[in-house]
Amino acid sequence: MRILITGGAGFIGSHLARFLLGKDCEVLCMDNFVTGQPENIAPLGAMPGFRFIQQDVSAYIPLDGPLDWVLHFASPASPRDYLELPIQTLKVGALGTHNALGLAKAKRASFFLASTSEVYGDPLVHPQREEYWGNVNPVGPRGVYDEAKRFAEAITVAYHRTHGISTRIVRIFNTHGPQMRLHDGRAIPAFMTQALRGEPLTVYGDGSQTRSFMYVDDLVEGIWRLMSSSVTDPVNMGNPQEMTLLELAKRIIRLASSQSEIRFDPLPEDDPKVRQPDITRARTLLGWEPRVDTDEGLRLTLNWFRHKLGA
Repeated sequence: MRILITGGAGFIGSHLARFLLGKDCEVLCMDNFVTGQPENIAPLGAMPGFRFIQQDVSAYIPLDGPLDWVLHFASPASPRDYLELPIQTLKVGALGTHNALGLAKAKRASFFLASTSEVYGDPLVHPQREEYWGNVNPVGPRGVYDEAKRFAEAITVAYHRTHGISTRIVRIFNTHGPQMRLHDGRAIPAFMTQALRGEPLTVYGDGSQTRSFMYVDDLVEGIWRLMSSSVTDPVNMGNPQEMTLLELAKRIIRLASSQSEIRFDPLPEDDPKVRQPDITRARTLLGWEPRVDTDEGLRLTLNWFRHKLGA
């Protein structure tokens, strides 16, 4: 198969590119390095079937030759990024998704959208099932990301219904692993960097807000299963083992054998109080669920950060 991955130099996109190359796919990796990292794809350059295209997907995408899949993973994804890049985030969710869908339509390719648990906003239903419509503040600081992804889902479904394009939508919950950026701004990179440097870990609010953390290899396997299926409805992918952010901070301090303390800062506006996926649909339709133990996944990610920091 010949596959285009937008955002292919990002954290998840680069892991997915390596996985697909291992399946003997030809992978076209597209990125403009706003948040993607050249070092994420540098080892892939020598692999047969890999090609890099530097391109902003919010502009017209000229691409020669056939395509079997367009995998749309381009977008700032951490609160730090989309708060600093609100217009770019909205453009890649709207114009970028429109362009990627147009390319899929022109090439008669299937289309895969990387959506997010953020479409549920600060949820009033717990755990979150795909049927839940969400509780999103469209004019709050996080709205630029939440609404960009909600629009992306809506236009994807519209292309499926109107043009008959074969589409898939995955709603990704918190994921971690090697190739995350040191200064990503999300909880795991922040906690690990601080713990390895012996700095206080910054927990927002009282740390009682919950998240669930999935290792990236589990996500990539789930994406492959969804691609191989005929499921067109959105599918949650995440680890249903919920924990508080305070518990996460303490686990990372323990796993890092760190002497760091914990510092509490004010809770950011519209920060979700709970986040836990209901993965019944993925289990039932795809036979998928996370396999990597939480502590084992954290150890693997911690080893990556230790290497990057020289700690």
